[in-house]
Amino acid sequence: MARIKVMVVDDSAVVRQVVTGLLQEDAGIEVLCAVGDPLQAMARMKTQWPDVIVLDIEMPHMDGITFLKKIMAERPTPVVICSTLTEKGAQTSLAALSAGAVAIITKPKLGLKQFLTDASDDLLLAVKSAARAKVGRLLAQAPIVVQAKYNADAVLPAADGTTAMIQTTERVVALGTSTGGTQALELVLRQLPRVCPGIVIVQHMPEKFTAEFANRLDGLCQIEVREAQNNDRVAPGRALIAPGGKHLLLRRNGAQYHVEVKDGPLVNRHRPSVDVLFRSVAKCAGANALGVIMTGMGDDGAAGLLEMRQAGARTLAQDEDSCVVFGMPKEAIKLGGVERTVPLGAIAREIMAQARLA
Repeated sequence: MARIKVMVVDDSAVVRQVVTGLLQEDAGIEVLCAVGDPLQAMARMKTQWPDVIVLDIEMPHMDGITFLKKIMAERPTPVVICSTLTEKGAQTSLAALSAGAVAIITKPKLGLKQFLTDASDDLLLAVKSAARAKVGRLLAQAPIVVQAKYNADAVLPAADGTTAMIQTTERVVALGTSTGGTQALELVLRQLPRVCPGIVIVQHMPEKFTAEFANRLDGLCQIEVREAQNNDRVAPGRALIAPGGKHLLLRRNGAQYHVEVKDGPLVNRHRPSVDVLFRSVAKCAGANALGVIMTGMGDDGAAGLLEMRQAGARTLAQDEDSCVVFGMPKEAIKLGGVERTVPLGAIAREIMAQARLA
């Protein structure tokens, strides 16, 4: 099997040295070169084009976003952003995702060398998944955020006797997605009319991204889209997106649903975790819910979707042809949690079909 050819573009000599060393430790990866700015990168790419580019944003001569746009216009190539995220930088990095970046590795301003060494698994996972991504489909992209693995039981509340109502006029739609999800969610939510079932969403994203992402979607969609806050009601015509760095759970109060936003350990290497959301929906909404697992890497959400199906919910997976990365849907299908697969363009229609069941 051919090795993944990687180019590192970063003005920090420390980053270039450490990232190159980490990548070269993997037998499946070959580092073609590590250069200090996009102009040097473009010169090298005239003779050899990489499979994946690890790219900083703030660099001399040309910023990373401008370089990213040039790459996508000339020859779409998987790009992993490795950037320091600040309040200002979150918007900048979100713009990089919108331009077609596949993943984000966040790096601190201090302790950089130790951080990159500690985050080697994250970096390798991001590069390998980027190499498999269907970059031509991307206008926007979600970051990959990976850490240690926990079960959703570590986050879900202890049994309190709450169960799903057998039938209610209020319906809940739970969406879970990761790599490729920002573009996919935009397409789905923009297709929905103002009156639709209440929606709860987990999109794997770091802190500081989700509020900006939700605000952008709110300006594009007929429905209300916002970053979830604790005790927000899940209401018709409203989509609530889990805040980066927090888990999102569905709770029931009588016949109405609201959300709980809480801290907790990483589950399936993520916080927010799709499994945490789906399992809470299975418990609180049961047959009154629709679960949809969409494009993304890994297996987060597979077990939770199975619980939803076992609780009587309808369950769908985005089909392979329309996924940027057919990882999460594939794992959910293998586990038996998926009733049907549908193309991305049909998901909004399925959401509205859920409303008609009320």
